[in-house]
Amino acid sequence: MRILHTADWHLGRTLEGRSRQEEHEKFVDELCTLVRDEAIDLVLIAGDVFDSGNPSAAAEELYFDALARLGENGRRAVVVIAGNHDSPDRLTAVQPLAQRHGATLFGYPYDNPGIHTPGPDRVQRVAAGPGWAELTVPGVDHPAVILALSYPSESRLKQLIADTLGEEELQRSYSDQVKSWLAAASQRFRPDAVRLVASHLYMAGGEESDTVERPIQMGGAYTVYPSAVPGGTQYVALGHLHRPQEIHGAPAVTRYSGSPLSFSFHETGYVKGVTIVEVTPGDPAPAVRQVPISAGRPLVRWIAEEGLAQVERWVEEGRDPAAWISLDVHVEHPLTLEQVHRLRTMRPEFVHIRAVLPAEAEVAAARETERLGVDEQFARFYTQVRGGPPAPELVRLFLELVNDQDEEVEA
Repeated sequence: MRILHTADWHLGRTLEGRSRQEEHEKFVDELCTLVRDEAIDLVLIAGDVFDSGNPSAAAEELYFDALARLGENGRRAVVVIAGNHDSPDRLTAVQPLAQRHGATLFGYPYDNPGIHTPGPDRVQRVAAGPGWAELTVPGVDHPAVILALSYPSESRLKQLIADTLGEEELQRSYSDQVKSWLAAASQRFRPDAVRLVASHLYMAGGEESDTVERPIQMGGAYTVYPSAVPGGTQYVALGHLHRPQEIHGAPAVTRYSGSPLSFSFHETGYVKGVTIVEVTPGDPAPAVRQVPISAGRPLVRWIAEEGLAQVERWVEEGRDPAAWISLDVHVEHPLTLEQVHRLRTMRPEFVHIRAVLPAEAEVAAARETERLGVDEQFARFYTQVRGGPPAPELVRLFLELVNDQDEEVEA
């Protein structure tokens, strides 16, 4: 079975008031093309389809369109779970129509989508219960059993954590509750089926990229340990963290697919995309690969240390033509309204424009210097004075002198 894992679409999200609708539409187009080209049998959408519990009409329309196109009239399976941004009831309101397109929707951890058997030439839910479903897909000779744990808050899990516990105990208690839920649901696993878990949560060891991943754990309490993954699982599809990554320490391959678009200027240094997994019932190590998505506009930072003239030069050169830009420009005096207006006229894609004054620049430079090692500080000073970097032998000699001085001070 070929599976595509995606999450954190955040349909309806804006960037400082700027619409991302066109980018989201291009993403859905790219995704639909990808699932056809890759002959995907099952699409797993691991939460945060929407950016808010009350999405716009345009965002909902795009969601409905994506379900219909991905499912290809019920010939491809689609499973969607709610994330912490989604309204479970809003997300699953179209279940009767969605299942005609091969889609199964889970809003709450205990949702039971019921059985749906339109025929062998369509996706069928041959068995289902609270938080799980068994699906058959045309052309695939084995079923898939999916444990679908939508965003497991205390209220949605129908469990309360005692407020008298310390933070470490809270974490352990919460993680144990999730582990118990998954262990109970995993009784539906069978050796002749592909065995999957989909959830939207923060798993210990995951690397956050920015505060846009609005914490779903209060004070760290909503953290799940990798050991919560039940034995017999072959792949765990996670949502919530926007950086694609694998979580180590779980008894099965456990991944965040990451978000398909960048939603913050801190989400840089890695490629946005989706995950494709190929797994058969007896395969202990499914083949996994990350596939880039190009639909979203890049978010870049410009730091113009030479002032406004440097910004004008970059604009004339056509630098980063398709990007949203956060601009830091070093100036002697605060920017006037006319200067800000002129910059925005030059490049409407300037999302942030921040004037960096001399005193602020000096403080920032001092802080950066403090973070450098002694050898790096020496190399920077030498380069400024002599016009070129020091030889490695000279750096070693400098460090020997520093170490000798430190030893004398200690003595």
